[in-house]
Parts: sequence; C-alpha cells; structure tokens
Amino acid sequence: LVLPRPHSLRDNRIELVRASWHELSISVSDVSLSDEGQYTCSLFTMPVKTSKAYLTVLGVPEKPQISGFSSPVMEGDLMQLTCKTSGSKPAADIRWFKNDKEIKDVKYLKEEDANRKTFTVSSTLDFRVDRSDDGVAVICRVDHESLNATPQVAMQVLEIHYTPSVKIIPSTPFPQEGQPLILTCESKGKPLPEPVLWTKDGGELPDPDRMVVSGRELNILFLNKTDNGTYRCEATNTIGQSSAEYVLIVHDVPNTLLPTTIIPSLTTATVTTTVAITTSPTTSATTSSIRDPNALAGQNGPDHALIGGIVAVVVFVTLCSIFLLGRYLARHKGTYLTNEAKGAEDAPDADTAIINAEGSQVNAEEKKEYFI
Repeated sequence: LVLPRPHSLRDNRIELVRASWHELSISVSDVSLSDEGQYTCSLFTMPVKTSKAYLTVLGVPEKPQISGFSSPVMEGDLMQLTCKTSGSKPAADIRWFKNDKEIKDVKYLKEEDANRKTFTVSSTLDFRVDRSDDGVAVICRVDHESLNATPQVAMQVLEIHYTPSVKIIPSTPFPQEGQPLILTCESKGKPLPEPVLWTKDGGELPDPDRMVVSGRELNILFLNKTDNGTYRCEATNTIGQSSAEYVLIVHDVPNTLLPTTIIPSLTTATVTTTVAITTSPTTSATTSSIRDPNALAGQNGPDHALIGGIVAVVVFVTLCSIFLLGRYLARHKGTYLTNEAKGAEDAPDADTAIINAEGSQVNAEEKKEYFI
C-alpha cells in the first residue's frame, strides 16, 4: 500500500482495518487537507497488480463574521457591512438577506490563503438606512458543499435613530358644545420623545383648569365656542423635533324634538235628536240625525287637553240645542191645538161642530209642516 506521504502508516490517525490475500482496507480519522492525494494499492503477484484512488479533502468554511456596523446609525446615513469567512475549499458562496428578502446588489471578493489550498471569501453590502430599518435583522449566509445543506449564518440587528413623527387623533370627529374632547398626540421616534408640548394658537393653553394634559393626551373637560382654534403638539428627541396641528371647530348642539304621543283612534262627536209631531191620527214627522260639524276627524295624535276641550264644547252646544228646540216645539204645539178647534166654536150643536172639525182637518192636511 503506497500512501501520498512518506511513512504514512506510522500516523496514528491511519488504521489498518482488514488485510487478506483478496482485500486490504485502511481508515483515516480526523482528516486534514494534508491527507489529500493519490492512494495506490499493489498486489505483489506475477505480474504485480496495482489500483489507484485520489482522495479530495474539502475545506470547511469558518463561521462568518459581520463587520462595519457601529450603533446607533442616524437615519439617512450610508451603511457598509462586510461578511467574511475563511478556510473554504473550494471557495464558499456568500448571500445577504434583509427582512427575509435576498439582496442581489453586493460586492464579492475571493482570496487564496497562505497554504494555497483554501480560500478566504468576503462580501460587502452598501445601502442607505431609514426609520423602517430600525430593528431589522440583516443576515449573511455562507453556502458550501461541505456543510451538508446546513449553511452557516451571521446576523446583525440594526439600530436606527430618527426624528419623531407626530399625529393628533381626536376622540370624536364632530366635537359639540358642552361635550368633552380628548386629543391624543401619537409620536414615534428613536430615542422615544417624552414628554410632548401642547400649545393653542401659538401660545400656552388658556384654561389649565379645564384643559388637562396627561402624558400625550390633552383632555378638554367640556367644550365651548372659545375653544375654537389651532392646537399644536410638539415632540422632541436627541435627533430632532417634529410637530402636528389640529384645527378645532366646536359645533352647536342640534335641537332635539320632544317625542309626541300618537292616539291611533279617531275622535268624533255625534248628537242625534228625534222629535215626533202629530197633525193627524196617522201622520207624524221625524227629524234626521244631526252630526256636529265641529267634530274633529282624521287628526293624528291630538293632545289630551285639546280632546277634552272639544268634547266639553260639543256637549255644551248639544244641551243648548236641545233646550232651544224644546222651547220652539212646545210653542208651535199650542198653535196646532188651537187650529184644531177652529170651526167648532160657532156650531149650534155637536154634530155641526164635528163636521166643521173634520173640514178643518182636511184643510190641515193640505198645510202640513215638518220641523226638523
């Protein structure tokens, strides 16, 4: 057995596993790059038989390192990160990821190590940072065939400082007089701005007893027209200052109509009077029913007091009508009784009086009168 190095069989890492006339096996532990080369097995027969095999040793890349980051970084600055790994054979591949998205526009550099067998690989990433990069993890990943599909990675979490961003959020979109109002100053920045400053129309708050500041909130206990104006929230940190404005217009409270009671039934008043007048034994006159023209019909939802008043007036008018009609009928009834006796006053005897009375009744039939 011929090995690539002289006296290789004396290396404790090399062990003879099996030896026979048909097979010769060895094992090499803790393989290094120096073990790479051609191995020859010879069988000393007539003629001598030999077999050769070439052993290739892969150089496993070291764990990558990221350099170039100094915390914190100001918003808008240009950042340059470099990822480097050594000892790979063949040269390893380096890839960059940010927010789980691969970045393609990078610089790649490969250098041969001093042993002239392995390589040192580096990759440089350049980008301009903004506030959205704060807290983002930038990953450098090393891929190599010796890693058995388990790449080595290095990670750098970014810390970006930026000026505050400010927004005012009202508790109601339609503030009305007499109601409370809370204005919330939503400020974001790094470092976090604390506290915030509230002003109105460029000056201090005019009514501190009614306008209470609690943290980032301005609480106006109850609104009135004097509160109209421009409210400003100002936030400051070590990087800079920012502000937002809110124009307050206090609206009048809308008039609210009182609920009305609706009576679904219709209210009417009807008075019926019947009078019978006898002008002969078989003749009578009747009056038809009279409907009060003042009765209300078809009116929805009247007031109870109004209904009571109408009913009282109708009853009073009805009683007056009955009383007057009774007096009128009583007076005319006496007149009819007097006319019935005409013609019998001058009769000399009873028979003549009856005859004259019958003649009067005949004439009376021709002059019938009806009272309604």
